[in-house]
Amino acid sequence: METRYEEASKVTILAILWNVFLSVIKVFAGVIGNSTAMIADGIHSASDIITSVGVLIGNKISSKPGDKEHNYGHEKAETLVSFLLSIMLIVVAVTIGVDGGKKIFNLDEVKVPTLMPLIVAVISIAIKEYQYRITIRVAKKINSPSLKADAWHHRSDALSSIAAFIGIGGAILGYKILEPIATIIVAIIVCKVALEIFINSMNELMDVSIDEEQEKQIIEYCKQIPGVKHIKTIRTRKHGAFAYVDLVICVDGSLTVKEGHDIATDLEKRLIDELAIIKGITVHVEPCINHMDLCNKDLEIAYENMDEVPCNDCNSKECLNNDK
Repeated sequence: METRYEEASKVTILAILWNVFLSVIKVFAGVIGNSTAMIADGIHSASDIITSVGVLIGNKISSKPGDKEHNYGHEKAETLVSFLLSIMLIVVAVTIGVDGGKKIFNLDEVKVPTLMPLIVAVISIAIKEYQYRITIRVAKKINSPSLKADAWHHRSDALSSIAAFIGIGGAILGYKILEPIATIIVAIIVCKVALEIFINSMNELMDVSIDEEQEKQIIEYCKQIPGVKHIKTIRTRKHGAFAYVDLVICVDGSLTVKEGHDIATDLEKRLIDELAIIKGITVHVEPCINHMDLCNKDLEIAYENMDEVPCNDCNSKECLNNDK
C-alpha cells in the first residue's frame, strides 16, 4: 500500500512531465501560428512546473517525522507551500487580466492566428482537465492542502486554454475582441480561487480550529467513554493535513489517579483510532465533585452540542452523566 507521500509524489511528478510537454508545444504553436494568446498560455503552463516542484518539495518536507527543533513534525510545510502557491496564482491572474485589458484598447495589435494554436488549445484543455481531476482526487484522499492548490492551478490553466481557444477562434472569424474579454473572465475566476486558497492557508498557519462537524464527532465519542461526565473545554488546531486536540474532561472526584488516567487513555485511543485527522491529543482530567460547581464553568464549545438535561451528580446542565 502506497504511503501518503508516495501518492502525492506520483501525481505531482506526472503533472511536471505533462506541463513540460504542454509548455513546449504551446510556445511553439504560438510562435509558428502567430498567436500571442497561445504563447502566454504556454508561459502559464511553465509556471505550473514551478508550482508542482514546490509541492513536491513541500510534501517531502512534511513527510519527515518530528525532531528536536520541530517536536510536532513538519506537516505545516504543505500549508506553507499552499500559501505561496496561492500568491503565485494571484500574480498569474492579475498578469493575465491586465494583458487582456490592454488588448481591448489595442485590437489592431491582435494578429490573426492560424489553426495550429487552436488545435493545441483543445489538446491543452483536455490534458489540464485530466490533471485537475487526478490531482484533486488524490488531494482529497490524503487531505493535502498543497496538492489541492496545485490541482486548482491545473484547472486555472485549463480555463486559460479555453480563453485562448475562444480568442483564437474569434480572431480567425474576425471577432478579435473575444480574445481579451475571455482572458479577463478567466483572470477573475483564477483570482477568486487563489484568494480562497490564500485565506484557508493563512488560517491554518494561524492554527485555525477544525470544522464544527469534526468537533461534534469528538464530543460524541467522549460521550461513549465510561467515566467521562463532562467536557469542560475542547481546543483544536489544524496542522497541515492533520490536527491536534486538547481536552479537559471531568470524572468522578472519588476515583484514584490511576483510574482517572485510564479513562483519559481510553478516550485518547478511541479518538485517534476513529478520527484519521487527529495526529495528537492531550486529555487533562479534573474532578467532578457532588454539590460543587467545578463542572459548571462555561464550555468553550457551542451549547447545542451538549445535552441540556441537568446532571444528578454534579448539578451541571452540560454534564454527560445524563442517563444515570
